[in-house]
Amino acid sequence: MRKTAPRLRLAGALAAALMLGGIATGPTAQADERHGKEPTLADLAQRHGRYFGSATDNPELVDEPYKALLGSEFDQITPGNGMKWYATESQQGVFDFSQGDEIVNLARANRQKVRGHTLVWHSQLPGWLTEREWTARELRAVLKKHVQAEVRHYRGKVFAWDVVNEAFNEDGTYRESVFYKTLGPGYIADALRWAHQADPRVKLYLNDYNIEAIGPKSDAYYKLAKELKAKGVPLHGIGLQAHLALQYGYPTTLEDNLRRFSRLGLDTSLTEVDIRMQLPATEEKLAQQAEWYRDLTEACLEVRRCVGITLWDYTDKYSWIPAFFPGEGAALPWDEQLAPKPAYFALREALGGR
Repeated sequence: MRKTAPRLRLAGALAAALMLGGIATGPTAQADERHGKEPTLADLAQRHGRYFGSATDNPELVDEPYKALLGSEFDQITPGNGMKWYATESQQGVFDFSQGDEIVNLARANRQKVRGHTLVWHSQLPGWLTEREWTARELRAVLKKHVQAEVRHYRGKVFAWDVVNEAFNEDGTYRESVFYKTLGPGYIADALRWAHQADPRVKLYLNDYNIEAIGPKSDAYYKLAKELKAKGVPLHGIGLQAHLALQYGYPTTLEDNLRRFSRLGLDTSLTEVDIRMQLPATEEKLAQQAEWYRDLTEACLEVRRCVGITLWDYTDKYSWIPAFFPGEGAALPWDEQLAPKPAYFALREALGGR
């Protein structure tokens, strides 16, 4: 079992932070150290064969200090919204990939890889899709066209896709999305097959929140994944979003959960990590948050097939939390002024840095 790091290590990290003064970055940890620079989170993760990434969104890219840190500290990017259905096919059959392209081009310029997010989701759908009734035959054709058009467009440009996002309810029953109600549960296998046809090399994931711990919802994914693998459906990984909150407790069975998916022959990744708290933030809450960031990173490192970690944007300045959870926030390792918080230094320690 993974051991919990003692709180004394956080004090050591903060002391190191004071000596650092600032975090210089470079393309590799080795090159950084040769030039007397501190390795980035991505550099440290690469030592373990992992990536360390951040989500981003198009409106944020006019913020040059933010953009500079995004391009230097991380080796992977996820578009927060630019690849979702409402952004890519707002009119039926008319595709616009400009928002996703902007982020892919930025990532390429920074030598970062891109996770595609997301092809099939019950939310952020265009009105033309949700405001009418579909026959199963009609909706199946619409879904196939959308999945394959987007996957083909980004073929060779993304390393993985969140193919189906948030397919289950908390009790492990299927979420009654327009796709489930019209097509039944088989839409998940179909979407995976269609995506694989469009890009046979890309890694295909199912992705959801509140599946970090072993329980009814993660059990549903385990059962589904086992069934899909047995049928030869192209599924390569499970994305655990890891939107955590201090008031609900840490998912202590995370490492065991990652291991059981690995035993099915699947990769896992922590895809949308943030750890929110009830405001105001205090030193005690920030210390606890830092421990959780350390613990989830160590859990991933303990499981060989946990391939990487992605923050759901890296700074409180652009966090989605305050708008969706009133009275909560301070969820990310950098504050609203892009200054690193205790969580940042805990991440460095977990990855083996100073």
